[in-house]
Amino acid sequence: MLTNRLSNFALSQIKERPVHRDQILPLVTLIAVAFGGNVPLGFFRESSKKFSLRWFVLVHFSIPFIIVLRNIFGFSWRWIPVTLGCAVAGQLLGGFINRRTNR
Repeated sequence: MLTNRLSNFALSQIKERPVHRDQILPLVTLIAVAFGGNVPLGFFRESSKKFSLRWFVLVHFSIPFIIVLRNIFGFSWRWIPVTLGCAVAGQLLGGFINRRTNR
């Protein structure tokens, strides 16, 4: 009961601001960089030993660039799940491509 009230209160405090027309191109650019930049990183990650230093660097290499780009374009923290999801999808696609080409 209390957690339900707290979650309703938290959700009522979030004021969603729609993406304006002049923010569409920066948003598409941010999503494309988050996704497209992680495809080659996922490709190389697939051939490295899991949890090694190389694997760790390949998984996390794009994150600072995505953060800087998000701040340059002026997007709030609410876009972090979207960019993180695109980064993970790019990593998975890159790994899938590596597995398919090495059959």
